[in-house]
Amino acid sequence: MSDAIQIVLTLVVGFFTGVLSGMFGVGGAVISTPAIRVLGATPFEAVGSTVPSILPSSITGTLRYHREGLINWRVVGWTGCAGILSTVAGALLSHAVPGNGHVLMILTALLVGFTAFRLGRSPERPDPADAEEPDALDAPPPGSVGASTITTASRSVGERTEWWRLAIIGVSAGLLSGLLGVGGGILMVPLFVSWARLELKSALGTSLACVGILAIPGMITHQLLGDIDWAFALPLCIGVIPGARVGAHLTIRSSDRTLRLAVAIVLGSIALIYLIGEIASLVG
Repeated sequence: MSDAIQIVLTLVVGFFTGVLSGMFGVGGAVISTPAIRVLGATPFEAVGSTVPSILPSSITGTLRYHREGLINWRVVGWTGCAGILSTVAGALLSHAVPGNGHVLMILTALLVGFTAFRLGRSPERPDPADAEEPDALDAPPPGSVGASTITTASRSVGERTEWWRLAIIGVSAGLLSGLLGVGGGILMVPLFVSWARLELKSALGTSLACVGILAIPGMITHQLLGDIDWAFALPLCIGVIPGARVGAHLTIRSSDRTLRLAVAIVLGSIALIYLIGEIASLVG
C-alpha cells in the first residue's frame, strides 16, 4: 500500500471516528484502533496513535453540545481531574499486559460489548422519592428568566453527582483510557447514565468533554513510550474534526430511544468483529 493511499484511508477512518465520538461520547478509538491495525500499525501503535485524535474530536463535539446546554461542567471538573493521574498509570501499564498487545485489543472488544449492552437496555424508572416537583405557587410565569432556571433545575432532579461518585468514575475511566487508548468514554457513558443518573444526551456530551481532558496525559505518556506513529495520528486528527461535528449534530436531533438502539447496534457489531479478529491473531 502506498503512503498516499494510507493517508487517504486514515483520513476516512478519522472522519467516521469523529462521527462515532460525537454521537456517543466514547472517543472513537473503537473504530480507529482496529482500522489502523488493518492499515499496518502494530498493536501498541494502534493503541497509542489513536490518542492524539481524541483531543480535537472532543473539543469539536463538546462545543456543539455546549451550545445546546448539554454539558454538565461540574461533572466534567470532578471526573476529569480525578482521572488524570490514573490515565498516566494506565499508559505505563499497557506494556506490562501479556499477549504482545493482542490482549489489550480483546479487552477493548469486551468493554465495547458491555457498553452496547448497558446503553441498549431500556432506562430504569427513576425512584419517585428522588423527584420533587417545584411548587406551582412559587414558579415564575412561563417565558421569564426564572422559568428557564426552574426548567433546568427540574431536569437535574434525581441526578447523583456527589464528588466521590464522580471521582470513582474518573479514576476508572482514566485507567482505561491510558491502558487501551479508547478515551474512557465507553466506561463513563454507561456510568453517567446508570450510576450518576444523567440524562442520556447530557451523559454523552459530558463524557465527550471528559475524554478530551484524559487524552492529554495519555498522549504525552504514549509519546514518551514511543507508541505513537504520527503517520497515522496526524491524518486521524484532521479527519475527526468534521466527523465529530456531524456526530454531535445527529445525536442532538435524535430521540433517546433512537440513540439507545443506535449505540447497541453499532458498538455491539464493532465489539463482535473486533473480538473475533484479535482472538484469531492471538491464536494464530
